[in-house]
Amino acid sequence: MGMKKTFGCAMGLAAMLATGAWAQDQSTNRVAAKTDWSVFVEDNPTECWGVSTPKESVNSRDGRVVAVNRGQTLLMVFYRPSAGANGQVAFTGGYPFAAGSTVSMEIAGSTFELFTEGEWAWPATTDDDSKIITAMKRGANAVLAGRSGRGTNTKDTFSLLGFTAAVEDAAKRCGG
Repeated sequence: MGMKKTFGCAMGLAAMLATGAWAQDQSTNRVAAKTDWSVFVEDNPTECWGVSTPKESVNSRDGRVVAVNRGQTLLMVFYRPSAGANGQVAFTGGYPFAAGSTVSMEIAGSTFELFTEGEWAWPATTDDDSKIITAMKRGANAVLAGRSGRGTNTKDTFSLLGFTAAVEDAAKRCGG
């Protein structure tokens, strides 16, 4: 049974993920590419992650498709042994999410809820992380729908082709 993440843990996770996003943006330490997913490894502290960018993004406001500027949009699974992160699902939409909003994640007919803070969203419990990772291994794609602080609705579709190989590689590289 997963434990509810406290606000303090969420803040720590947000800091960890921000580091990972920087590493994704700056890192030359991509160690593997598994179809639509890549694996990165960093040291000090040791962290490994599988990551992908969306195959399709649709932005809408008031029911109309709109053009918006968004930062990097990533779906990741993180491993950082020193922080106890052993398969942490995370999503960044490339914009600040609306305060108090959630992101829905649909995989093969199952829907999961991710909680948001700033530009990041993640599951509430480690048990939810495990359920989502299992669904991702079985599914063909993941569709994440969120809402920005400016009222833009976003829908990002990620391919899951290569996900299982990438996440297993990342886990293995971080001692999982």
